[in-house]
Amino acid sequence: MITVGIEFEPDWLAAFLQTDPQYSSDIEKLLFKGEDWKVSFYPTVTPAMRSLAQQMCNAPYRGAVRRMYLQAKVFELLAMQLDWLNGNQSKPSDRQLKPTTIDRVYHAREVLLANLEYPPSVLELAQQVGVSDRTLQRGFRELFGKTVFGYLTEQRMKLAEQGLRQGNCTIAEIATMAGYSNPGHFAAAFKRKFGITPRECLLGKMSVLRSSKSVLE
Repeated sequence: MITVGIEFEPDWLAAFLQTDPQYSSDIEKLLFKGEDWKVSFYPTVTPAMRSLAQQMCNAPYRGAVRRMYLQAKVFELLAMQLDWLNGNQSKPSDRQLKPTTIDRVYHAREVLLANLEYPPSVLELAQQVGVSDRTLQRGFRELFGKTVFGYLTEQRMKLAEQGLRQGNCTIAEIATMAGYSNPGHFAAAFKRKFGITPRECLLGKMSVLRSSKSVLE
């Protein structure tokens, strides 16, 4: 997993939010909690965000101008996330799962991770851990930000990338392992996820996320 950390001083960000009542009150309470435990927010990755990552990776400038360009893109990304947060407010207390349910959802994730190539169906998985399929789906969305199928697909893609990097299997074999009977469909899904084709990955090209990290550094 490649991550890029962007940090802002709370007072600096609060000064911007205070000038717009749309982002005051509830939004500030969610973002600024002092030393209390924080709530994490994971906005849906949109095509615009992916495009932004590619623009940062392929910055067309050098030197100080390049730095200005990247800083502008950071502000744009922050704006996208604040806009998502403002449009998807929900009280954390309204979304909390029971501790026993949380344990069962994590157990379901362990079962899924242990059977990526031949996973159980959502109904079978729910029955195995002792919850309804609806509760299981809700638990995955709240704890991992994805449906059960979405989480399975993401993990399979990560496994596929690792397999391609190692170079011990063909692209067709990796596609089958990732649950795709059609290598073309696999290639399209892989490129949406990593920004490069399976063949480029097999040849050692870095993904968009990895390249973006290098650009920022």
